[in-house]
Amino acid sequence: MPATSGLEGVVATTSAISSIVNSVLRYKGYNIDDLADRSTFEEVVYLLWYDKLPNRDEFEAFKKELAENADVPAEIFEQMKAYPLKNAHPMAVLRTAVSALGLFDDEADDMSDEANKRKAIRLQAKLPTIVAGFTRIRDGKDPIAPRKDLSLAANFLYMLFGREPNDVEIKAFDKALILHADHELNASTFTARVAVATLSDIYSGVTAAISALKGPLHGGANERVMKMLKEIGSIENVESYLEKAFANKEKIMGFGHRVYKTGDPRAKHLKEMSRQLTEMNGEKKWYEMSVKIEEIMKKEKGLLPNVDFYSATVYHSLGIPHDIFTPIFAVSRVSGWLAHILEQYANNRLIRPRAEYVGPEAREYVPIEDRK
Repeated sequence: MPATSGLEGVVATTSAISSIVNSVLRYKGYNIDDLADRSTFEEVVYLLWYDKLPNRDEFEAFKKELAENADVPAEIFEQMKAYPLKNAHPMAVLRTAVSALGLFDDEADDMSDEANKRKAIRLQAKLPTIVAGFTRIRDGKDPIAPRKDLSLAANFLYMLFGREPNDVEIKAFDKALILHADHELNASTFTARVAVATLSDIYSGVTAAISALKGPLHGGANERVMKMLKEIGSIENVESYLEKAFANKEKIMGFGHRVYKTGDPRAKHLKEMSRQLTEMNGEKKWYEMSVKIEEIMKKEKGLLPNVDFYSATVYHSLGIPHDIFTPIFAVSRVSGWLAHILEQYANNRLIRPRAEYVGPEAREYVPIEDRK
């Protein structure tokens, strides 16, 4: 088989976690539309890890287990205070914190199935606490301890702002977490699987995944969508901004997708949450501008919005700092990373592809004194 740039179209493994067929995204066979509208993030995490939706008792036990593991060692936050917070990239901080977490886990190198499931729960529970805590620390505030009576989505917003979110905010954030939970063999997921295929530990796998997500070609698109909307400023400026961008052959963030050719099925859910949130907080212009951009992009370029486009205004409307958008992606996607890590461990083989050599042909070695 000839080499393929970016491995596009190359089937690298088999997986039973999520599928994208004819632009329909499914987790374990369940349509993402049903899960987004009717499920909760905790239920989706259970589905990804245990291959089925939980019954009531299983659901309550799983939520309790997550809540009981949400606290983060105080040393992690003390380390953060020593970082150069003025210039520290939030994803670099998250990467470092997750790596450090492994040092505080007595089971870090226990590769049994039972220990790996326990570590998965710890990581899923602690990432929101880390992201919220860092956001407050860099603002000169103390981290807020997680509450055991709140859902993961509600708890994150509570730890971030120090107030209980309302039902619309909780629903919007919970839905965003569901929509970002897994996405087949994306760059960060593949990175996680490559790392643990060496039989390295779960913390190494998640740290590697975060490192891949940090790159602007994977995570961060929604942050740049919000930057674009700020630059545009008002709906009256949308057409002229896009005309100039088209003329300069600039990329409009949040549109198109390598896998989806007829539109990202996740976008419509975030579009509705964007409408509700911007209406609730009196900033409808962000939603209206986004809709106008979507209409022009479809007409002029034949491109449809992806999951990043409307998630930008959802997170902005929740009051989340723009550079925390990608760490939030990790708060959700760690559920999928962990599902893939557990799947890799269950049927492991070292991932070691070949490269098509395109360098110089065979050359004769010349002693250094004879080289020109």
